[in-house]
Amino acid sequence: MPGSKAAAELAASGALDPLFAQIDAGEIELTGDGGFIPALIKTALERGLATELSDHLGYDKGAADAAAFPNSRNGTTPKTVATQVGDVDLAVPRDRAGSFTPRLVPKGSRRLGGLDEMIISLYAGGMTVRDIAHHLESTLGTELSHETISNITDEVADAVMEWQARPLDALYPVIYLDAIVVKVRDGAHVVNKAAHIAVGVDFDGVKHVLGIWLQQTEGAKFWAGVCADLANRGIRDVLIVCCDGLTGLPEAIEATWTQATVQTCVVHLIRAAMRFVGYGDRKSVAKALKPIYTAANAEAARIELDAFADSNWGKKYPHAVATWEAAWERFTPFLAFPPELRRVIYTTNSIESLNYQLRKVTKNRGHFPNDEAVVKLLWLAICNIEDKRARQRDKDRGKPAGERKAAGRLVEGQVVTNWKQALAQLAIAYPDRINPYL
Repeated sequence: MPGSKAAAELAASGALDPLFAQIDAGEIELTGDGGFIPALIKTALERGLATELSDHLGYDKGAADAAAFPNSRNGTTPKTVATQVGDVDLAVPRDRAGSFTPRLVPKGSRRLGGLDEMIISLYAGGMTVRDIAHHLESTLGTELSHETISNITDEVADAVMEWQARPLDALYPVIYLDAIVVKVRDGAHVVNKAAHIAVGVDFDGVKHVLGIWLQQTEGAKFWAGVCADLANRGIRDVLIVCCDGLTGLPEAIEATWTQATVQTCVVHLIRAAMRFVGYGDRKSVAKALKPIYTAANAEAARIELDAFADSNWGKKYPHAVATWEAAWERFTPFLAFPPELRRVIYTTNSIESLNYQLRKVTKNRGHFPNDEAVVKLLWLAICNIEDKRARQRDKDRGKPAGERKAAGRLVEGQVVTNWKQALAQLAIAYPDRINPYL
């Protein structure tokens, strides 16, 4: 029977009413040193350990024929274990032969199951090692060294490496690339590094984080390494890569996947064009730029850009015109597609929401000790965010749509809006490359 059900049945039966009365009167503390819950855990663990020893010896404590067995009890050994409700002092039974190996509280273990998961969850939420140590001491009365907490969070390193090296699909119709800036210690200095994140959309329209890569300076060599890593993990072709015009990226993509279309994020392009536009003019300039990226085709967009350049806004802000001119070759590909597909590829906003959540986690830290710590935290944060949203969706399951409050999937498992129509249009645009995989 699940513990929650057993507790509910006890409460319903009235067996716990005297205990509740003492708790309400303040006669019994639930947690902390001398609390009821730690004492209950202590009693349950010691009883379980005694049962394990009886099974190991072959007879119960006080049995009349105990002398007939070759091994016997030999007192207890004190041991303190950290739990989710504080430290618990145990009397661990032992045998004379020294052959007893408890399973409930293994030898060498100083923490019960659940505490490690709590620490990793706190770490994934953005708390530093020092913050976690202070939190455990102030709330649970459990003192763990910074080294111990760091070692607990390092236990996920193998899972991170496995995730970063996992096999990928042979073809992703669309891949988005974006980055967030983090501070990382490099020798005696702290430097800014860009954590680049790739999100691929598979044939079902489901988004997947493909990997995280750190680099202080962007360039063709770095992006060539990223593309090579993705290719080595199984990606044989990509139809469209949407990015924000990162230096060296288009050349690296085309060197790895020769037929890939590189699409500059239109939202990033608009932001770049508005960089030197006065605050009071921004709405008007943005409105004047809209006909360019909503044009029916590249020729019509060119006409709109020339019209903007000749307008008062274009003459007042020549930098905006120059920005569009410089990005024109990488901006125009999406104009060849119907509206449903344009909405999928014109911006990297599909991972902007992910980056926003990750920035909330990383901003609490002054800096990271190394690159591995950055990747570890970002991976844990992605898992943590997805788990939270999954739990919220479970709570809302069965409720009318108007009463559901849970956020949608962030990335993993999220399906691109209108993906079936977009995929059909991709199949028309790239029949020779996409049909073999359908």
